Amino acid sequence: MFEKILIANRGEIALRVLRACRELGVKTVVVHSEADREAKYVRLADESVCIGPATPRDSYLNMPALISAAEVTDAEAIHPGYGFLSENADFAERVEKSGFVFIGPRPESIRTMGDKVSAKQAMIAAGVPVVPGSGGALPDDSGEIQRIAAEVGYPVIIKAAGGGGGRGMRVVYTEAALLNAVAMTRTEAGAAFNNPEVYLEKFLENPRHIEIQVLADGEGKAVWLGERDCSMQRRHQKIIEEAPAPGIERALVERIGERCAEACRQMRYRGAGTFEFLYENGEFFFIEMNTRIQVEHTITEMITGIDLVQQQLRIAAGEKFTLRQRDVHLRGHAIECRINAEDPYKFTPSPGRIVNWHTPGGPGVRMDSHVFTGYTVPPYYDSMIAKLITYGDDRHQAIMRMDIALSEMIVEGVHTNIPLHRELMQDARFVEGGTSIHYLEHKLAARA
Repeated sequence: MFEKILIANRGEIALRVLRACRELGVKTVVVHSEADREAKYVRLADESVCIGPATPRDSYLNMPALISAAEVTDAEAIHPGYGFLSENADFAERVEKSGFVFIGPRPESIRTMGDKVSAKQAMIAAGVPVVPGSGGALPDDSGEIQRIAAEVGYPVIIKAAGGGGGRGMRVVYTEAALLNAVAMTRTEAGAAFNNPEVYLEKFLENPRHIEIQVLADGEGKAVWLGERDCSMQRRHQKIIEEAPAPGIERALVERIGERCAEACRQMRYRGAGTFEFLYENGEFFFIEMNTRIQVEHTITEMITGIDLVQQQLRIAAGEKFTLRQRDVHLRGHAIECRINAEDPYKFTPSPGRIVNWHTPGGPGVRMDSHVFTGYTVPPYYDSMIAKLITYGDDRHQAIMRMDIALSEMIVEGVHTNIPLHRELMQDARFVEGGTSIHYLEHKLAARA
């Protein structure tokens, strides 16, 4: 095991990694921007290094500053968390060339799975089902683009090959709108991801978003740790996640889970990862793989009892991978609500000073947050300030505990989306289970 690692991130994930390290007896170095100087995890870490001004490009996205921080503190490895540089193959490569261990997949794996076209091709080769589509980047020939779309069948969705986080997507319902949508998406993709390539897929009208968590040692051993339902979304951004997914036949989930694990074995994948699928009419269709720890890793931990962050550290340190599929047992049900500092219905960010902060407790309640009374939510980063997780023997109990926990939570000084979460916990369709990825947006549109 490492003696000391550097945590190249901020917020609740920085604190989460720090806690995992403390349990393993690993010393921590936390980097921070000038805006995060007073953060809780900065105080708790063994060492801290200021890496620049508040803006991400000058701090958390500054590769030389991060590697220099590891050098001056004699860290052995770098954990990238999620977001920022966590899925940047160039960063992973620079970390390893600088003599440190990157706590995550090999750069070539990140590169392959980060390009949505090459990722789909890799999944097809591994026997993982994918959404019908262009099979590669769209050509420049207008007639050929129209032919492909007609063959797939409208509606279709145009996606940026290097996209992510819900950006670089356009749904097209008619041939008349197709070429303009392709041109606009290419322009956006080039500006946002430095890669103008786009591809085309069949647009599924009413799917659910189901994902499979995997762990692999990079030497051909891999397991899958159940599934998560992340269908409660707005503009492709997840708001509520739960595990396991309600109402899907177990045999179907087990079949797709094993295919994901087999894909990891074939790719010699290393570390934690998540295969994301659209699920409709009893079929799974691969959309992308996240080569990092997920925000919602917590609910998998709750139903498996396996600490995913510690597993990341053990795999990166080269410890023998002893976990076998027969060791993975799913128990009960878990739900996570992302608590964001934003207007609950307009979704405008609400930075500012938190003057009163009280978190809930009780059986089956977990709170992952770096926030405290007096903390100032900065305007420079993602608006998520906490993750509230509840666990129950079954889904009904997990929902009831979440509803109660949300009612106990007090956040004053900034707006949060807690009222929306409370409304959803009492929503008849959510309680029934199995809502599609479009459900929340339709509900909000009806309210408006």
